[in-house]
Amino acid sequence: MGFARLRTVDVARATGYSVQQVRDLERLGVLPPAAREGNGYRVYTDTHVRALHAYRGLAEAVGPVEARRLLARLWTVSLEESAATVDALHAGLARERDEVLAAERALELVEAEVHRAGFEGEVEAVDSMTITELAQALGVRPSALRFWEEQGLVVPERVTSQRARRYGPVAIGAARVVVALRGAGHPIPAVRDIVAALDRVEGRAGARRALDDRRRALAVRSVALLRASAHLVAVIEGAATQD
Repeated sequence: MGFARLRTVDVARATGYSVQQVRDLERLGVLPPAAREGNGYRVYTDTHVRALHAYRGLAEAVGPVEARRLLARLWTVSLEESAATVDALHAGLARERDEVLAAERALELVEAEVHRAGFEGEVEAVDSMTITELAQALGVRPSALRFWEEQGLVVPERVTSQRARRYGPVAIGAARVVVALRGAGHPIPAVRDIVAALDRVEGRAGARRALDDRRRALAVRSVALLRASAHLVAVIEGAATQD
């Protein structure tokens, strides 16, 4: 692998990119610098082709900006660091999927609470969390919860005389929905509208549709990452031979 002598146009045809895109991605570090012939023409190899295939899959899985950053890094680090980087990509998608599943379970809790008490009534202390406990459970900073409170996304169900916030089951459920929706890139106003409507059937249906959409998008991204992984092997091995 990596010894064929390819022209820029050959690489473009093999990958579906334009000649200019191939040159641009080389300039951005997605590809290692091509060798030059005496006449100044670029000479690429099969490794460059595999790198571009890997970039396409990575761009679909994590976005083009992150894909460019990752590939540029893989050419410069050790085999161990490269493997850890790829492992982190898979782990990141798994964490996002866990967030969606947690939000779906939280939505079921919200629906049960609405059916039982309509967002009203006292919530026993055993069913509530402090802001620190909730932040830790969600993997966010307490300041994020305070910001969401300011934005009307997640409102504590009780504030003690010492100004300590307590979050009951409904607020906890809403917070999990917010984490999943924000992670999917939904803007604050859209998330606010969904959370504000969680006490209505159409609002909960909207939240469920949004979570379903994100779960499906994550499946597409995961498959793209798997597709890219085979090509990433060539990138990592190609980088290792340059050391």
